[in-house]
Amino acid sequence: MHTLASLEDIVMQFGAIRALDGVSIDIHRGEVLGLMGDNGAGKSTLVRTIAGNFQPTSGRYVLEGEDIQLSGPADARRHGIEAVYQDLALCNNLTAAANVFLGREITRRIGPLKVLDHRSMNNRAAELFRELKSETRPADLVERMSGGQRQAVAIARTRLAQSKIVLMDEPTAAISVRQVAEVLALIRRMKDQGLSVILISHRMPDVFEVCDRVVVMRRGRKVADKQIADTSPEEITGLITGAIHTA
Repeated sequence: MHTLASLEDIVMQFGAIRALDGVSIDIHRGEVLGLMGDNGAGKSTLVRTIAGNFQPTSGRYVLEGEDIQLSGPADARRHGIEAVYQDLALCNNLTAAANVFLGREITRRIGPLKVLDHRSMNNRAAELFRELKSETRPADLVERMSGGQRQAVAIARTRLAQSKIVLMDEPTAAISVRQVAEVLALIRRMKDQGLSVILISHRMPDVFEVCDRVVVMRRGRKVADKQIADTSPEEITGLITGAIHTA
């Protein structure tokens, strides 16, 4: 598989606390990578490092063969790395299309004035929802949406940005069973479009349903990096809890 990005021997030190202790991980193009571990295992720190929120204390971050140092999330987005966090950061009082284009609005000129081009934004948002096979409509208000539809809006926003890597933080937490199926279908669609998806999840069935590979973190270290076909929920549970030390 083609390696899109690599983190090599990443250390993240916060005072006396070593949140990441020599973590190396490859991110492959068109792959769904599951990231699992207990609270405090280092998952969030790793994700925020990939997303540009944290700069590692030491180690290399390589993207498409080039060493990179990200100055923040906006810099990560310029490199095609997008994060969809659990709170989704959507504006409830706006439509789906307005949320997709938030901060990237399309405008047109009428004489000396610049006005928002709602028709172009609605048409492009509708295209993105069709690509994702989501029933979300551009004019729908976010405050009236289900959890699954909200995820579709957040994912459409990453597609608009021509992202290469999408980090998804617990996207199926606190939503209904039907909406979970909807979100997992969205993840599959992103994979089909050649994106690399990193899925952070506590939900073992979701990881085994959509991921190609799973990385397990424990106490700031990577303790396993396995193809889903070569492991089992029982083994992964043992690795998370420490009943199995490494695999």
